[in-house]
Amino acid sequence: MTATINKVSLLQQLNKPYTLSSKNIAFYRENGYVKLKNVFSAQIIEYYGELITDLVFKLNKLTKPMEERTTYEKAFLQVMNLWEENDEAKEFVFSKRLAQIAAELMGVSGVRLYHDQALYKEPSGGITPFHADQFYWPLSNNNTVTAWIPLQATPMEMGPLAFAEKSQEVEIGRDKEISDESEAILSETLKQFTMNEAPFDLGEVSFHSGWTYHRAGANVSGKARKVMTMIYMDKDINVIEPTNKYRTADWERWLSSKAIGTIADGALNPVLY
Repeated sequence: MTATINKVSLLQQLNKPYTLSSKNIAFYRENGYVKLKNVFSAQIIEYYGELITDLVFKLNKLTKPMEERTTYEKAFLQVMNLWEENDEAKEFVFSKRLAQIAAELMGVSGVRLYHDQALYKEPSGGITPFHADQFYWPLSNNNTVTAWIPLQATPMEMGPLAFAEKSQEVEIGRDKEISDESEAILSETLKQFTMNEAPFDLGEVSFHSGWTYHRAGANVSGKARKVMTMIYMDKDINVIEPTNKYRTADWERWLSSKAIGTIADGALNPVLY
């Protein structure tokens, strides 16, 4: 009975509205990201973090030694759409609390799921080079946002996500995938921008726009940096013609090859709020 009561409480927490201040919303819209304290309790992080971790190591297919990996492969283990694999993972991914925050930050009437992905930076894992996520997405406007949810407190030595403030308007580098080249070009381009490289407290979650440039340092902590992410899009956003091979792959996998110019409401893109 206790376990049942606890689970009910966890589900209630996942779906309880989060109070965003006008300052939170203004900060996001000006700077292209915001970090919010106490989005989730320690109990939520522990329960779903263990579940997600088990799934990641069960489903991960990247087994090459670190020294044989590309820069991208060294950055993290990446496992996508856990909600398709496990009903309890689906509870976390479909959190109305997170989806509500995403909708209010963007100022849209509702959001759909684009996809989820776990990003686990292993001990000795390398940097995540500068990039903007929307390079990969064939979507018609910038009403997109990623929730980055650390599954532990994330000090500097673990490689917390870092944001170039107000960089969502910069167009240089928008044609670059995550790579050594993107890191080199954008490290130079973004020198004049303020970087927020602060660690994350337990329960703290960041939200960043699809065109906001961000990176992460190497993990030198000796422990895995465990992170779950969800990507949200305006529920009325349209599919556009893919302009690179990655967008083509995303269009086929995540958007169910929806007709160009139609709403991105494929089978894997439910409205979450």
